[in-house]
Amino acid sequence: MSNEDSTARRVRFYGTADFATYWQAGRAAEIAERFSPEDPPTRAADIIELHNVQQYIEAGFFPAGYTDAQRAQAQARLPAMRSAIARFFTAIDDTNAAALVAAVDYDFHPDLLELLGRNKAFERCNPEGLLSALNATGVNLGAMLANKRLVQAYDTHLRDALMSDVRNAEHVVRKYMHKDARSKIHLPRSFTPVDARELLQGYVDSADANLNYIGLIETAPVSSQTGVDAKLKLRAKRRKDQMTEELLRDNAGVRTGCEVGISDTQDDPVKVEMDGTVATFTYSRSWLDQTLDNPSILNNFQHLFEFVDRYVLLTLPAYPADLGIFERFLMTTGKTDYHVGAAFHAIDMSSLLQTRLYHHYLASNDIDLEAVIAWFFEEYLVEEFGALNFSFTPSSSGSSYLQKVRHLFAEMESVAMQFALYVENGELDRDLLAVTSDPVRYKELPSMLVGKYVYADEHEEIAGVLHALFSDQSELAYISDALNAESAAQLLIKNEVSYADFAEHQKPTVDHLITLGILEDTGTRVQIARREQFLILWSLFRTQSASYYRLSSQGRAEVDSMVARGWVTRRASLLSAPEGSYFNYYLNKVEFSNGPELRNKYLHGSQANEDGEAAHFRTYITALRLIVALVIKINDDFSLSAAEATPLDEK
Repeated sequence: MSNEDSTARRVRFYGTADFATYWQAGRAAEIAERFSPEDPPTRAADIIELHNVQQYIEAGFFPAGYTDAQRAQAQARLPAMRSAIARFFTAIDDTNAAALVAAVDYDFHPDLLELLGRNKAFERCNPEGLLSALNATGVNLGAMLANKRLVQAYDTHLRDALMSDVRNAEHVVRKYMHKDARSKIHLPRSFTPVDARELLQGYVDSADANLNYIGLIETAPVSSQTGVDAKLKLRAKRRKDQMTEELLRDNAGVRTGCEVGISDTQDDPVKVEMDGTVATFTYSRSWLDQTLDNPSILNNFQHLFEFVDRYVLLTLPAYPADLGIFERFLMTTGKTDYHVGAAFHAIDMSSLLQTRLYHHYLASNDIDLEAVIAWFFEEYLVEEFGALNFSFTPSSSGSSYLQKVRHLFAEMESVAMQFALYVENGELDRDLLAVTSDPVRYKELPSMLVGKYVYADEHEEIAGVLHALFSDQSELAYISDALNAESAAQLLIKNEVSYADFAEHQKPTVDHLITLGILEDTGTRVQIARREQFLILWSLFRTQSASYYRLSSQGRAEVDSMVARGWVTRRASLLSAPEGSYFNYYLNKVEFSNGPELRNKYLHGSQANEDGEAAHFRTYITALRLIVALVIKINDDFSLSAAEATPLDEK
């Protein structure tokens, strides 16, 4: 057997939750059976593999056909395995370190460092000698910084290694700024914020800088600990702009985008067509002409432009369910970033164009969209719900778009605060509003309804259910080339799948879902057990929440059952948590560091002016979209609260 084949077959324990662990259970059992305490492995690669085999046995991962007697025999070998591993690593010192740690494959470097540290080799060995031996076997600085014992033992040596190359700034970025760094980074205590600042600035200016990491530095929060200040952020922004321009100059790219228009001949209210990656939305002029009254104008945002789904949850936020595999696992995302992907950008673009189109169309009919919003607060809430004293003042028609944007953001904060005071006090006292100066916290805006939103709790069982049913990484989504889908739920809904169709390794998951009452086996097919329960689970996966009062009585009973099981919790707020995050992303720096901060920039007078009125007009359209979304949510809260005052009708 070649060395390459041997390395490929090395047993590695991936963890109890990783499906890859199951694949090597048989190989791990073979090594355990061959292990002899009298003749233990003598090479580091073999002893580290034995360490992984030990973890298989400790976790109870055995071949499917293993008997209880065989399991007991394997577990009885554990003390001798631990002893052999410990003897090997406690024998490492300055005289033999280079020879004993050689030829350990890259995938097992973390195990090598873990076992060296656990058996106090770092304390016994001279730093120069052991670090040289580790470098010779290919252990890189990133792997070393992931081991806390090594960093503590060889503090100044690793600090010097970090400062020796500006490219090592990427480790600082991974430590403080990268959201999905695969391993934890430990920096030496002797590595100071001044060191970090010097390293990061050198990296920003270097020819080898990675565009993604430059972007993380640009959007990182200012912090004395990380060495990031406003000057470095600006330096990174300019460097990113330069790199992006160079990249686009050399690459034609792919045509993508969105188009909107109005048709004089179309009967359907809206038609959507796709030409590759370009979406075209066409709206019927006849429909728009017939819906020029104030309620219909706002309804068009809700239903025609689909700002919300059937449960009146906004479609505008970036939801994790919309992220593709590449976007979830390979994109470089900052720890304080709002994680957006292609789906978010598509909806963001289309909703902005829809708002711009409708604003222009209404203006051509002498209708000011801001006046429609004023009608909602000053007339509709009074007539429909008896809610007095709300006010919204449209911006002056002769104002510049800079002035309109500033005014609109101020009015949006005002109506948000008006609603909060109304909910808290049962009425809106204008004098109280006048002395209330706290900034609006969109995620904390209250609701008139108790426990309005349902959220999945931090419970392994519900997380497992959502993953198994809806994730494109679920092991149940693929049975064969003829029987597969993007998710297990889609597979079961669109196909008649019997229990026997599933592979042996899939059946334990299917059994568990049946036991939990999520699926049922009718004898001829495995199917969704209960429709209402399924729709709630889908909403929890799709939009990270469910709207309790938009559910039927049966749906509410399902939620109550999930609460009792510890699967979900209910919390009250005007906006769901993802909706609140969406407002924070666009308006401020409360939660994210990579947002446009529109509210902060315009109300503090720090917006850029080089693009003139065109830039302010784009922001104005964005502000209109945000306040329309807020109006839809406020109306939803009032409507549901009024409905709950009477017996719930079955849906």
